[in-house]
Amino acid sequence: MLRLLSIEFHKLKNNKAAKVLSLIYFLLFSAIALFASIRFNFGSIDFRLADQGIFNFPYIWHFNAYFVAFLKLFLAIVIVSMVSSEYTNRTLKQNLIDGLSKKEFILSKFYGVIAFALASTLLLFIVSLTLGLIFSDYDEIGIIFSDLEYILAYFLKLVGFFSMCLFFGILLKRSAFALGFLFLIWVFEGIVQLLVKFQAESLDFILNFLPLQAMSNLIVEPLTRLGIVKSTAVQLNSEFTKSYDVEWSAVLIVLGWSFIFIYSSWKLLQKRDL
Repeated sequence: MLRLLSIEFHKLKNNKAAKVLSLIYFLLFSAIALFASIRFNFGSIDFRLADQGIFNFPYIWHFNAYFVAFLKLFLAIVIVSMVSSEYTNRTLKQNLIDGLSKKEFILSKFYGVIAFALASTLLLFIVSLTLGLIFSDYDEIGIIFSDLEYILAYFLKLVGFFSMCLFFGILLKRSAFALGFLFLIWVFEGIVQLLVKFQAESLDFILNFLPLQAMSNLIVEPLTRLGIVKSTAVQLNSEFTKSYDVEWSAVLIVLGWSFIFIYSSWKLLQKRDL
């Protein structure tokens, strides 16, 4: 595994676009946390997002995992670029000539996916823990380290999404086509959701098996968990019940899709004449 990872990161080291996008991703990651902690003072308005309870333990794990996940597109571009450059630079063919099997090639890409997901998850954990220790009203150990399942869900969400990007990169060979196809999948799932909602609502369980929807189901929106939102709903005589748990069904579906994308990438590469 270490040998394959070293090969992958050696290629990444020489990919300027990938390095720039990775840097932008991690800078934006940190900037979001910084923005939330800034106090805005406009005349009589004195506002700081951190004072609204978003950095309270254990809520911070849910809040940060949900919103930081929107930045995954930057790393998705890196993943797709890592694959497309293999074809444009002919390094894939050279690797195979040098003795790397097609299975090892796919594994090296998958290990790269895992490494990016782990690095991003570790950063999420460190940033969230730091912000929580600074701004949270609660400092009990039991409260601090509860709800960590959202960190695991974030990791699985990235692995699933990056595995999909890897498959499209292998399938289409070009970054622009792969990202364009990813957008089409998003549009397609949106159309299916509308059709099911208005034409066949009894079949809405099918939506949970769509790849992007399954990844979205891992971490549901956290805003309605905020006390200020709940109190507003009570004042408006509007009550709502919603589960914010990380559902095992969503975990299993995303793991299933991850396997399908990686396995399909390998089978596609096996059949393809390079």
